Amino acid sequence: MSLAPWRSPLARALHRNRSKAYSRYPQLATVAADGRPANRTVVFRDFLPDTDSLLFVTDVRSAKVQHIAQQPYGELCWYFTKTREQFRLNGHLSLITAQDHDAAAGQIRQNLWDKLSTNGRQQFAWPNPGEPRTEGGYEPLDLALSPPLSPFAVLILAPEQVDHLELRGEPQNRHQYWQTADGGWRSQAINP
Repeated sequence: MSLAPWRSPLARALHRNRSKAYSRYPQLATVAADGRPANRTVVFRDFLPDTDSLLFVTDVRSAKVQHIAQQPYGELCWYFTKTREQFRLNGHLSLITAQDHDAAAGQIRQNLWDKLSTNGRQQFAWPNPGEPRTEGGYEPLDLALSPPLSPFAVLILAPEQVDHLELRGEPQNRHQYWQTADGGWRSQAINP
């Protein structure tokens, strides 16, 4: 499979900004049941092998999972401070959860769980996100060798449109990319 033409600029931005830990923290917008936008910061984990899809982790008890169930599209906005670039990736959102019985999907979920720190795993043992806080619900568990906890899920963004703005230069550069019906990609330079 050939990768989308926006993958190379995004990979380059990730590489050139790798010294800034926050460069792995884009913002993801979804649509709530009432039609209002909902935005939050997510942590980029990796690309799904041999695809243009991006991987993140989430808690199945979070509001974004409910949003995705009702409207499986979202937009990621990613700004890289060192190279002064913005990427907006719009596309289809899907999840790999504990209820998925596909072996390949289960392996992706296991691989991302294995890459989490023990502290990162603890979040999935906490009480339900967004509910009133009670005392005593945050007792640490030994999750070093634990299989993925049931709230742990993989969030996949399969981009269908990408907007890349380079703020350096006079004039600035901007390119839009969109996926065609046959799965290929087209691009066009546009005014910033």
